[in-house]
Amino acid sequence: MLEKKPSLVPAQGEDEEYFIYCLEGVTDIQTDHVTQAQKNLEHLALTYGVTSIYKTCDTIEGLEDSLNALVLDDHNFKDYEIIYMVMTGEPNSICLNDYYYSLQEIAEIFEGRLKGKIIHFSNAKVLDLAEDEAQFFLDITNAKAISGYGNKKNGLNSANLDSAFFNLYKEDDNMFEVVEELHQRHYALCKLLDFRLYY
Repeated sequence: MLEKKPSLVPAQGEDEEYFIYCLEGVTDIQTDHVTQAQKNLEHLALTYGVTSIYKTCDTIEGLEDSLNALVLDDHNFKDYEIIYMVMTGEPNSICLNDYYYSLQEIAEIFEGRLKGKIIHFSNAKVLDLAEDEAQFFLDITNAKAISGYGNKKNGLNSANLDSAFFNLYKEDDNMFEVVEELHQRHYALCKLLDFRLYY
């Protein structure tokens, strides 16, 4: 079986390496069509010079393999600031192939392996965690933060706000200043989608 190579979206004229690792949950990884998430990442690279790697997964094993390949095999892993998850699911779970996996289960799979990363969820799923759920995820994985949206507005994709967040973070890696700036620049959208950050 042929493995689908991750697509690398290059930055235009950037010296400094900066990566977003995007994992999108799809129905079937063998289907080869360009998704909205891929288009958004391409726009991000061309407009802001933010590079990314994009991969799809359709099972929990695929998700685990993708993140393991990143953590264990990619010598650029330290350069990835944000792991961008484009997946459906419930407030505290993701859905792959009609199966739901809680963020606690995900945390246990990646125990200690996401040190210093921000895990950012698009509004394909609502992110609504109790304080202890968020703390458990952060403690177990060593991630720096989890971010996403409390509202899933039908017909309104979070891609523009995601891009603004990634671009601001590229310019300034102080997470709190970035979130403050994001709210100042895009207040209405942050409010509408209910942008949240657990840290």
